[in-house]
Amino acid sequence: MFSDPTASKIVLDSLKWLSEQGRIKLIAAVVMPDHIHFVARLQNTTLPSLMQSLKSFTSNKINDLLGREGLLWEPQYYDHAIRTDDELKERVDYCLQNPVRKGLVNHFKQYPHWYCVYEV
Repeated sequence: MFSDPTASKIVLDSLKWLSEQGRIKLIAAVVMPDHIHFVARLQNTTLPSLMQSLKSFTSNKINDLLGREGLLWEPQYYDHAIRTDDELKERVDYCLQNPVRKGLVNHFKQYPHWYCVYEV
């Protein structure tokens, strides 16, 4: 689904909007052709509420864009609590390097669908 550049933009823009609204502090994100990775600090929400909002909004927008119906997201998601600055750095790097590991680009900055709050 996310191989469509507009669909990827919808997901990234939605994560940024959630950050602007104070629900999360978005640290890093990458939208892959078939999944997303993001690192964020929850602020005024719970993880289930955040994921429900993100999945619902993006599903509706992307289904409209692609002229399709039905589920876009798998019901589950993987989460990981980050406890140290070193672990945060590792998770951000893991997130951003995903397109490289999948062989889509040689350097993550060549991949068009990423975001990081830090200068990288």
